[in-house]
Amino acid sequence: MKDILQELEERRAAARAGGGLRRVEAQHAKGKLTARERVELLLDEGSFEEFDMFVAHRCTDFGMEADRPAGDGVVTGWGTINGRMLYVFSQDFTVFGGSLSETHAQKICKIMDMAIQNGAPVIGINDSGGARIQEGVASLAGYAEVFQRNVLASGVVPQISLIMGPCAGGAVYSPAMTDFIFMVKDSSYMFVTGPDVVKTVTNEVVTAEELGGAATHTRKSSVADGAYENDIEMLAEARRLIDFLPLNNRQKAPVRPFFDDPARLEASLDTLIPDNPNQPYDMKELILKVADEGDFFEIQRDFAGNIITGFIRIEGQTVGVVANQPMVLAGCLDIDSSRKAARFVRFCDAFEIPILTFVDVPGFLPGVAQELGGVIKHGAKLLFAYGEATVPKVTVITRKAYGGAYDVMASKHLRGDFNYAWPTAEIAVMGAKGAVEILYRSELGDKDKIAARVADYEERFANPFVAAEKGFVDEVIRPHSTRKRVARAFASLRGKKLANPWKKHDNIPL
Repeated sequence: MKDILQELEERRAAARAGGGLRRVEAQHAKGKLTARERVELLLDEGSFEEFDMFVAHRCTDFGMEADRPAGDGVVTGWGTINGRMLYVFSQDFTVFGGSLSETHAQKICKIMDMAIQNGAPVIGINDSGGARIQEGVASLAGYAEVFQRNVLASGVVPQISLIMGPCAGGAVYSPAMTDFIFMVKDSSYMFVTGPDVVKTVTNEVVTAEELGGAATHTRKSSVADGAYENDIEMLAEARRLIDFLPLNNRQKAPVRPFFDDPARLEASLDTLIPDNPNQPYDMKELILKVADEGDFFEIQRDFAGNIITGFIRIEGQTVGVVANQPMVLAGCLDIDSSRKAARFVRFCDAFEIPILTFVDVPGFLPGVAQELGGVIKHGAKLLFAYGEATVPKVTVITRKAYGGAYDVMASKHLRGDFNYAWPTAEIAVMGAKGAVEILYRSELGDKDKIAARVADYEERFANPFVAAEKGFVDEVIRPHSTRKRVARAFASLRGKKLANPWKKHDNIPL
């Protein structure tokens, strides 16, 4: 018996060693942790239960039969984050460069199947050179098997991808189908074709960082949702995000202890809106003052800054926030902000997370580039997302809500449950100046007359009361009581039940 136990320990030690000391040191020299170090930091101490530690590849071509390391380049299993279960796979760059083989893929598929079956999130840590060339089409088939699991798990359990090294070629499509993607600055990159192929085919010279680094994907392409300085910071933030999310689509998000009075009044909000209607202010100040303890987990902070998305808690319960940001493009909706917010709203709806919307939107961004880029269809994505959402929806209009953008931003007409407005709200088809120029075109030569018409229009329509009279706004509230009113609204909606007509699935304008 002793010999067998000794052999077990020796085999375990060999598996834990990965590609060996030299390769582990090379990984550390790049400022990167090993696959197992990442799992240990991500999960609660001592909670990791590993699967398939001894699985080895079955390839016999190109002399591969002589090198069959245990684990085959990926660490898989389950554990807990703050006591809540989830599944995890972590690719090991020290073993064949983390390349994906048939058995490597089977290990990942096994835990994804279990995650769907048992209703727990999946976190994938990607650090791989791509498909294992020696295995040819078998490794490509492995990728497709993983992709299929991503599709089946979508909207059933949260899926989070942590890109902590290279992720190239077909490998990028698995993270692309997950709910959130995070990257490490300067040590991770994603692209379908690398710099060498790009140079050969198009003659463009570009570095890996410019083509698919964290800055590119968080600021320009919107592929990634956030970028962090190093592995440790990213793993800590992943733990923080999981705390906001439910384990699956049949459970509610966790309720956390809170030490912030739901009825807290915030007098400073009474002066948040400047007297000049064209002067910007920071919408994040409002979000932080409404949230429990000012805790806000922002999603896609560096992309489409004219709209803000992220998670807060109110009375300890997770709420998704979508808010126009007047500091960027005056808070206009455009292609990028519509896409960003639509995806976020659909995630919240899939996982029964209530949605809080703060509105200060002068309309859609005008311009040839926007129209040719398809702003109609992209704007419709956000409209569609809000319209199909059945979760509790609370909206607060702080200042401008003009034109079609008023409708899109979780208006009463899109089944908003509670629609509040501040006294500073202006709900109208368009701004006073534009409206007067259309209504009184014949008087445009007379400046005094036009000024009087603008003042008259502002007095009649640049307020929330016309909408309130029609029941499109449920209540005009005082800014300092926003947290209290929003908290009470969500409390009253906890038993909400609403279902859309039966369908196989909808056909969102993609």
